[in-house]
Amino acid sequence: MSKCPSRSWPNTSASACAPGGVPEQIEAPGLWRGIAFRVGARRLASSIGEVNEIMVPQVLTPVPGTQPWLLGVANVRGNLVPVVDLGLFLFGGATLIGERTRVLLVRQGNSGSVGLLVDEVSGQRSLTLEMQSDAEGEDDPRLQRFVERNVRIEAQRLGVFSMLRLTRAADFQQAAA
Repeated sequence: MSKCPSRSWPNTSASACAPGGVPEQIEAPGLWRGIAFRVGARRLASSIGEVNEIMVPQVLTPVPGTQPWLLGVANVRGNLVPVVDLGLFLFGGATLIGERTRVLLVRQGNSGSVGLLVDEVSGQRSLTLEMQSDAEGEDDPRLQRFVERNVRIEAQRLGVFSMLRLTRAADFQQAAA
């Protein structure tokens, strides 16, 4: 179980992690740091402060009577954590579990954490003030309430995704079917 992208992930290095495997947080004025990930065909990034841990998918215990996107609960160091298929929640298409599939562990207010199943994590990304000033709005209505802005990094569009907005969304909180 890895807490941070490392040796086996492209475009990342072990030096990108602080001791203990959590993403390194460096304060730099005007520099936004995030964890980049893919959900379906969409490339997104969330603030490094919003992602507590990156894990490989674990064995889940199904929870009867819930929405199909709530895959079940995982035992993470003695804590039961609900795991949501983010692709199924956002786009209606299930995420296929593969070698690159990961679970982002995200704080869910005062009620603990939630795991978000994503297609892959591509490591840390930094946005300068210039990149942020050139940001575009979100045109996909399924993402508009969660994506604050879109930026271009290495000719790829990257949506800045708010985990806080996601975990506060009424439909996300209503996992009961």
